[in-house]
Amino acid sequence: MEKRRFVVLFSIALGMSLLAGCAGNSSNSLTVATQTQSPSASAVNTATPQSLPSALPSPTPLPNVNNSFDRQKLMDQFAHQTPTQWGERVSGVRTRLQTTDKVIALTFDACGGGQAGNGYDKELIDYLIQEQIPATLFINARWIDTNADLFQQLASNSLFELENHGHEHRPLSVTGRSIYNIVGTKSVSEVIDEVKMNADKIESLTGRRPLFFRSGTAYYDEIAVKVVQALGMQAVNFNVLGDAGATYNTDQIDQALTKSKPGSIVLMHMNHPEKSTAEGVMKAVPKLKLAGFSFVKLSAYRLE
Repeated sequence: MEKRRFVVLFSIALGMSLLAGCAGNSSNSLTVATQTQSPSASAVNTATPQSLPSALPSPTPLPNVNNSFDRQKLMDQFAHQTPTQWGERVSGVRTRLQTTDKVIALTFDACGGGQAGNGYDKELIDYLIQEQIPATLFINARWIDTNADLFQQLASNSLFELENHGHEHRPLSVTGRSIYNIVGTKSVSEVIDEVKMNADKIESLTGRRPLFFRSGTAYYDEIAVKVVQALGMQAVNFNVLGDAGATYNTDQIDQALTKSKPGSIVLMHMNHPEKSTAEGVMKAVPKLKLAGFSFVKLSAYRLE
């Protein structure tokens, strides 16, 4: 039984597909901050499969969350701070596991919103369960409302940890920045609502408060990231763009995943059963296992 530990290149223009898919665009993703280096060499080889390390490092400690927090105090704390960064890899956003172990964290977003955004990739989830592959699922409030029974089924399965993908699936900004024609939050107060309302929802339904947050479209400014941290969560993105907002075909997903390196965080989607994510995962996972990789939840390691 897993011991819990508290502790997220080929780039394409995703355009309006982000309304449903919510992946990031890895090119030009940051105005000021330095980009995190992405994996470049294929991880696939003929090495003997490697089991998960018996003793995992301590997860990054997180602040205690007080649900009766002082909203005004938090707003005042950040009211006069002006962001200078905008993108997927701004200061404070975690993009990989802090390890050289041959482990990969598969993360799947469920973005919600309309018929397309509220789908459920049963083939994908069934495969993860069949192969006993742990994963971290970032769930949006709209998806939860539409798929209440499925959400509870996922929450009851110890293979998965359910994390926060926001209340309205908005880019996280304190000034109203937009991306892919999706308007971001416009103030510290709106950032608080986008993060906290869904965290409260998930906790009320599962008894467990999320440790991690990923914004809609995976875009942030660095002040909004500080607000996420003040609310007791870590902002998490990725260093492997796995399905590009569920727009990649099977071979593209396979190629992306098999370039993973030790500590990679992969971003994919579980709300598009009509797309190729399941097939791509099923093609890549056996190769990664053969190369000696294991799969872990985000909470198993410190993040950086």
